Amino acid sequence: MNDSSILLESGTNELEIVEFGIGQNKFAINVMKVKEILNPVPVVAIPNAHPFVEGIMELRGEVLPVINVAAALGLKESTNPQQDKLIVAEFNQMKTVFHVHTVSQIHRISWAQIEKPSEMYQGQESQIIGVIKLGGEMVLFLDFEKILLEINPDSGIKVSDVKKLGPRERSLKKIVIAEDSAMLRKMLHDTLSEAGFQYLEFFENGQDAITYLEHLAENTDVFSQAVQLVITDIEMPQMDGHHLTKRIKEHPVLEKLPVIIFSSLITNELRHKGSVVGADAQISKPEINELVLKIDELIL
Repeated sequence: MNDSSILLESGTNELEIVEFGIGQNKFAINVMKVKEILNPVPVVAIPNAHPFVEGIMELRGEVLPVINVAAALGLKESTNPQQDKLIVAEFNQMKTVFHVHTVSQIHRISWAQIEKPSEMYQGQESQIIGVIKLGGEMVLFLDFEKILLEINPDSGIKVSDVKKLGPRERSLKKIVIAEDSAMLRKMLHDTLSEAGFQYLEFFENGQDAITYLEHLAENTDVFSQAVQLVITDIEMPQMDGHHLTKRIKEHPVLEKLPVIIFSSLITNELRHKGSVVGADAQISKPEINELVLKIDELIL
């Protein structure tokens, strides 16, 4: 998977997805999350484990958790488990194995092709963050971070972590945040508010954020007072965080605006992608303390 050219490029607003199946349903995971794909191997069951957790397996000396994606999505189990596949993924600074039924192919697409799910079937509890139309079929882009958070709530962003920084004065600085997950937008709102930042403007994707920023930049006299810093996720429908950062840094007025990429995809292998587009900092979720300290460093 690491030989893919998409891993070397940045700011194109494109991605490659691995299409996989659970029963008759088709889903997708970002290639940047995938380390390798394996045939079934023995899994050791763990007593009293979460219902989504099949157990653990050993891979080249590492002991990794195995998540049953069908169980996590409330779908039926495989009818032919010998043909199932294991997707070894790395994000949020950890490796996890996802048990799926089939893996079909890799597609290169634009983030603009990924549509936001309708509020009729999305909701804050949904694991679907986007819908992709491919060859007359719909492929659902899964929120794997949400699945892991359901299994282990302590792995997410927590207000209690910010409280460890001690009492903080209220900040008048204004921050724009691009994050597609409703759950994570609320977490960021709560934690950054606790950290003293009271002027937070949230957007569901990079396209909405850059439209807002470019509109502000039309009035250069008030722009510097309107926003002082941008925080962006990477994976977002319509426009990803790398392309958003690139657009900001290439804009004659916006270019001096500090940009922090706050994403589960910040790894040693992928950090160069943020550097290429000019990000001022890159911090892996869920390191909220590090994010707050970096905001202080860049704008206070």
